[in-house]
Amino acid sequence: MSSVSVRIPTILRTYTGGEAEVTAEGATLRAVVADLEASYRGISARILDDNGKLRRFVNVYVGDEDVRFADGLDTATPAGAQISIIPAVAGG
Repeated sequence: MSSVSVRIPTILRTYTGGEAEVTAEGATLRAVVADLEASYRGISARILDDNGKLRRFVNVYVGDEDVRFADGLDTATPAGAQISIIPAVAGG
């Protein structure tokens, strides 16, 4: 298993007990989200939609790479990778 570091946006910190960064396990983003859900019940519903796809208004980066332009939930998450979950901000 590869251990990665996940940056948690303020809006989701209620799930992580206020932690801004947590550690998760998984070789792909899908596995990392499943591991986050196992440790922080309810968090995956804020990241994934009812079809198990990334929500439209949530951007996820593995390192500097936007997973929407990589392999989505199948994007590799090598050991030591920094994953950032960034809710899109709407407005004008």
